Amino acid sequence: MIAAIIVAAGSGSRAGGSLPKQFATIAGRPMLAHSVAAFETHPLIDDLVVVIGAGQEGQARPAAGTARVVRGGPSRRESVANGLAAISADRVLVHDAARPFLPPAVIDRVLGALDLAAGATPVLPVADTLAHGAHRALGEVVSRKGLWRVQTPQAFHTGILRRAHAEWDGAQEATDDAQMVRRLGEAVALVQGDAMLDKVTHPEDFAMAEARMPWEWRSATGFDVHRLAVGEELWLGGVQVPHDRGLTGHSDADVALHALTDALLGTIAAGDIGTHFPPSDAQWKGAASHRFLTHAAELIATRGGQVTFVDLTLICEAPKIGPHRAAMQARIAELLRIDVDRVSIKATTTEQLGFTGRGEGIACQASATVRLPGGGQ
Repeated sequence: MIAAIIVAAGSGSRAGGSLPKQFATIAGRPMLAHSVAAFETHPLIDDLVVVIGAGQEGQARPAAGTARVVRGGPSRRESVANGLAAISADRVLVHDAARPFLPPAVIDRVLGALDLAAGATPVLPVADTLAHGAHRALGEVVSRKGLWRVQTPQAFHTGILRRAHAEWDGAQEATDDAQMVRRLGEAVALVQGDAMLDKVTHPEDFAMAEARMPWEWRSATGFDVHRLAVGEELWLGGVQVPHDRGLTGHSDADVALHALTDALLGTIAAGDIGTHFPPSDAQWKGAASHRFLTHAAELIATRGGQVTFVDLTLICEAPKIGPHRAAMQARIAELLRIDVDRVSIKATTTEQLGFTGRGEGIACQASATVRLPGGGQ
């Protein structure tokens, strides 16, 4: 059995901001949530524990997913020890929440190295010139030979890591668990790390982390039709449009928002509007369609995604869409929390052919483009 411990108990004071850095947002969701997702989706991980600081339960729970949450201690070493006390696996990985983008291949490499060693850590070679310096004056250059940048997750045989913690003399704080195991005289293997695992520490690191995020772009379409009838209000694109007839349906029958809702749901393969708001459910009778649209957008946001562009084509003989286009764009942009220039609205007729040509109803074709965290995140 293999367990993973994510250490997320720090105050994050060097990162600035009102939140501890592990709960600050990167690529649309809390930093901690990225590491949680990497372990949750890895086929070799059987148990996942997140170690948090005192009073952080409310911030941690939404980001922790299916992981168990335990209270940490005043130091990183004591927090890891608390995590170890909560697991029963024979192999364990220890990972810092401040390294949010964890490639599955790194997990594979550190676990594979345990066949021949007590522990394993991912590393990258030191590329920059290193030198001593004092009082703003350059000193002697330090040889880079044999120097490595140490990353996490680090993997261990659980019994050996527990012994390393139990026998730690406390004379100084350990910067990582690999050094504690090495102090026992046990071998810690070095495996290839990844630049995606660079640590987020200072305020400027957040922008760099966002830039490293492997985004996946998706597009989907939606289509809807509603009948025009006397005595109904006409809602199009979240705007009430003056007309002698309105669209009929179980909700307010906003054909534009319905088509757009289906397009957004399609980008995350979440079914269609009827899946989430069935016409057989009386609570949606006469409901404002903006509720359907914001629900779809929230599902995308929960996945760490962002709506980047939407395009709608309304198909009707009347009313004229041009006079209301700007208001529709503004309302949809407001609902999706995107800029107005990311909302395109067009209109066309069918040259008096078909039900729209005869003025019996209005149709809408919509497309949406979103970006979602990719690369196994």
